[in-house]
Amino acid sequence: MNDRQPTISRLVWESRYRAEGENDLDATRQRVARALASAEPVDREIWAARYLDLLTGFRFLPGGRILAGAGVDRDLTLFNCFVMGPIPDDLAGIFDALRDAALTMQQGGGVGCDFSTLRPAGLRAERVGGTASGPVSFMGLWDSMCATLLSTGVRRGAMMGTLRCDHPDIEVFIDVKRDADALRNFNLSVLVTDDLMQALAADAPWELVFPVEKMAQRDRARFPGRLMRVWPGCDAPVACAVLRILPARALWARLMRANYDAAEPGVLFIDRINAENNLAYRERICATNPCGEIPLPSWGACDLGALNMTAFVREPFDENASLDLDALADAAGVATRMLDAVIDLSRFPLPEQAEQARGSRRIGLGITGLADALVMLGLRYDSPAGRDRAAAAMRTVCHAAYRTSVALALEKGPFPYLVRDAYLASPFVRRLPEDIRAGIASIGIRNSHLTAIAPTGTISLLANDLSSGIEPVFARVQHRRVRTGDGTSERHRVEDHAVQLWRERFGRRPGPPAFVAAREVAPEEHLAMQAAVQHYVDNAISKTINVPTQIPFASFERLYRRAYDLGLKGCTTFRPNPVTGEILSDDLEARTPEASGPCCPSERDGD
Repeated sequence: MNDRQPTISRLVWESRYRAEGENDLDATRQRVARALASAEPVDREIWAARYLDLLTGFRFLPGGRILAGAGVDRDLTLFNCFVMGPIPDDLAGIFDALRDAALTMQQGGGVGCDFSTLRPAGLRAERVGGTASGPVSFMGLWDSMCATLLSTGVRRGAMMGTLRCDHPDIEVFIDVKRDADALRNFNLSVLVTDDLMQALAADAPWELVFPVEKMAQRDRARFPGRLMRVWPGCDAPVACAVLRILPARALWARLMRANYDAAEPGVLFIDRINAENNLAYRERICATNPCGEIPLPSWGACDLGALNMTAFVREPFDENASLDLDALADAAGVATRMLDAVIDLSRFPLPEQAEQARGSRRIGLGITGLADALVMLGLRYDSPAGRDRAAAAMRTVCHAAYRTSVALALEKGPFPYLVRDAYLASPFVRRLPEDIRAGIASIGIRNSHLTAIAPTGTISLLANDLSSGIEPVFARVQHRRVRTGDGTSERHRVEDHAVQLWRERFGRRPGPPAFVAAREVAPEEHLAMQAAVQHYVDNAISKTINVPTQIPFASFERLYRRAYDLGLKGCTTFRPNPVTGEILSDDLEARTPEASGPCCPSERDGD
């Protein structure tokens, strides 16, 4: 694996991950390896050497907070992102929740917040005699906090805001980002339930509701209709008043049209997320981290890292090219141990976050550079063979991680929240190989969740412009804007990693033959790749379905129904338009053999 460091890689290292006194990237790797090995009770030097070996050559890319903070004597968390606790439906509670989010972001963690607990606009605030302004209005406080707190920092603020599809303010939430200046520090997602999808299929009415117990007495009398619903912040299903009824197809069309026009909100199939949760026996999820790859309970945290698929390609661009799955499995085992150590080493902004992280010991080990690896293997990203190879890679990572976690349970103890019979009954664990299930039954397991596929935009730039996560290659050549240490940004021309390697070997010879850019991949093929890999991911996948500007609305809407039918946990699309802007350019520079896009939009990853 090429370990050179071009200009943009060095800039990313200097501005994001370099600690005081470090002269090169090797010094950063040594710091991280030593810090993580310090969590080992014995053989620390041996583990430090193994960790350093995995970090060298960009074979394993820990999350950005780990690279920046491990072994550094600063008050920083090593976790990329958190989901905050339920937001109380009163002014004092709202500002307490805002404070918690600010403290979390101050230490470098992005946040996810569910606003479904806040009463809809127009209901009475009984104690003060006023009228509620609704959750979207209060989201503006979070947005301003994020902009203020991180306006001069290197790392951009990152937040996810969610709202249930049956909340009475859902239409306002759906439309808010049609205003190009609204909630710019948020990614937004609607929590879509199975009930809504069934109502949509049946062309049935859809009730917008809110818990009766949270309403003023006068409002309870105004809205006498009652339904039982599972609601965020409530331990069991509660009686909800029906505030309004509309056709399910009308709400769905509004959501789809907002996506078509403004690329947000995304969709989280929340019932599927909860049904597939390994810890469904003790927690209910209603939000994710900012990019959606880790659905988390209240106070949950994501501990991320990605194995670089290109580092495991043997004889690239040759007819005998292959993916070394044995080496990948070995690397996944070591990476699992490294991410488990992060939980013991990290500081936490709030005690509730420490308790949740140490109780579940969730980690999110994934892959990156997949598209480049497929190019090097001679497989198109949008081919069945490409999807099969991607699934095989993720299966290898998943099963190696689970086997390592069982072994760690024997060595260090299982995660405290483990209830073995309930855990073994969860759908994902039931699908694991029998030897893993037998190990869990007899020994336990160290980590409740082990796999996730995150966007890796910044750490992939560090690793010589790898393709990010499981996304297709953006373009052969693009321009990236990178934030510097003083809060400004610089624009750099960067060449895709696989294209670099091809050019170094073959000069100007046309190719690589299997190269396909993101805009050349049909939307249905994006979904097919996500579905192929999802089977081996116990958390979730951050994936953007790129669609052309000219796609008919009916075809666009069908993508989301197809995502649900494929069993995905969520769906995010991007269609260039006047609100979101263009990602891919057709200017003169883009029409040259080395095609180039303009500067990428805001970074979506949390590194």
